Amino acid sequence: MELNKRPLLVSLVLSTFLAAVEGTIVILATPTIVRELSGFSMISLVFSVYLLAAAISTPIYGKLADLFGRKKVLSAGIMIFLAGSFLCGLSQNMLMLITFRGLQGLGAGSIFTVSYTIIGDVFAAEERPAIQGALSLVWGIASLAGPFLGGFIIDVLSWHWIFFINIPFGIVSVLLLQTALQEHFQKRRPSIDYGGTVVLSLAVILFMSIFLFNHDTGSLFTWPAALLLAATLLLLVAFYRIERAAPEPIVPFEIFTRTSVIVNLISFLVFAVLMGYDVYIPLYLQDVLGYRPTLAGLAMMPMSVSWLMVSLVLGRLLTQYGPKAVTLGANIVVLISAALLLTLEVDSSIVLVLIYGFIIGLGFGGVSNTLTIVIQDSVDYGRRGTAVAANSLLRTLGQTIGISIFGSVFNHGIARYFDRQGMTGINPANLYQSASPYGPLPPEQIQLSLTSSLHGLFMGFVVICSLAVLLSLLMPAVPPQDVLEIEPAGP
Repeated sequence: MELNKRPLLVSLVLSTFLAAVEGTIVILATPTIVRELSGFSMISLVFSVYLLAAAISTPIYGKLADLFGRKKVLSAGIMIFLAGSFLCGLSQNMLMLITFRGLQGLGAGSIFTVSYTIIGDVFAAEERPAIQGALSLVWGIASLAGPFLGGFIIDVLSWHWIFFINIPFGIVSVLLLQTALQEHFQKRRPSIDYGGTVVLSLAVILFMSIFLFNHDTGSLFTWPAALLLAATLLLLVAFYRIERAAPEPIVPFEIFTRTSVIVNLISFLVFAVLMGYDVYIPLYLQDVLGYRPTLAGLAMMPMSVSWLMVSLVLGRLLTQYGPKAVTLGANIVVLISAALLLTLEVDSSIVLVLIYGFIIGLGFGGVSNTLTIVIQDSVDYGRRGTAVAANSLLRTLGQTIGISIFGSVFNHGIARYFDRQGMTGINPANLYQSASPYGPLPPEQIQLSLTSSLHGLFMGFVVICSLAVLLSLLMPAVPPQDVLEIEPAGP
């Protein structure tokens, strides 16, 4: 890598780490926060609003980056994220905290999108797998460092400082970005697609509301959900018509080629499984095998390590076999890993979890980084931001919808286990409390119910991964020798 690119990489790593570590720190601090602010009933909104704001803003930032340049848009996004962090730290009640978490999410949408767009612009194709692997490793490090850092800050200072600590690092990231990224951007008079922006935002809000605010019913198929889905479809039809007439559409439909559509669908599926793995494997380690949170977090490290390892050799694999073969192979590895999860039992060794995590990291690292490279090279410079943003949106939707459906499946699996045991009326939310009709449940019974439910969940992973493999077969083949000859197009 050229020396003048290293400060830019440091800037991107810092901004990505801010957005990544914020999630793990807030998860750890939430019990303390809601106790102090008396907001247990609103606990899910602390995460839902953040995720929703990030999803809505993703395509908007992508278009703005194409219109005004990457440097300005990413810097603005980081500053919005820092402003939201500062205001979250000052919050005196749950309403203030949730509102400012939404502001944080608006800034995070820029970080998630424009960072990868810059990588596609600045770094040569053979450098990108390693660079994207480094950013992926940042997420792994954040998942490990977050609990330790959050616990230390809460014990020594207060929960307010988990938000304040972002500010100096974010400022350094912006300063490095301003000095290290030299854009030869051709200025043009923009025509902002306000109608498309508003309609798309409303469509995303309504669609994600089906999954974010429909947990209590135990089923996604309800009349409110059906009405929300119908309203979403109507808004999408209106959005299509608006974009066709707009001089500068926020989502030009020309970016949706056969390749990009398949890549986006695979991204949606794979990141749904990734989110499920990240949430439910730690639960298995803690609530079934009985390990402490710190050790459970360390047990997730093999996935991050193998993810980075495959990223370092991905450039060579792409030149030798091509993106279709690499994507297919990586998805098959993820499928095999999902099937292996079905062998985990109440008395399984933690060594199995470490091995399975290492294997699944190879698959996730291969498919995630390859799809990002394909999206970056599927369009010219002027539309790269929009294309990457669309892919980021599908990944976010996959994570949000996936974890919501997985939650319903998991809870249903627990209830079904107890029904088979002749114990009806067990509420999964009260599993560890004495509020059940049968009093406190034996720990062994709880472990068996969780394991049974997780097996049903892992079978769902297998089905989703099988669909991703089938979609990989439909990807157009690119000759291996042409993969890394595609250089970022000029402005």
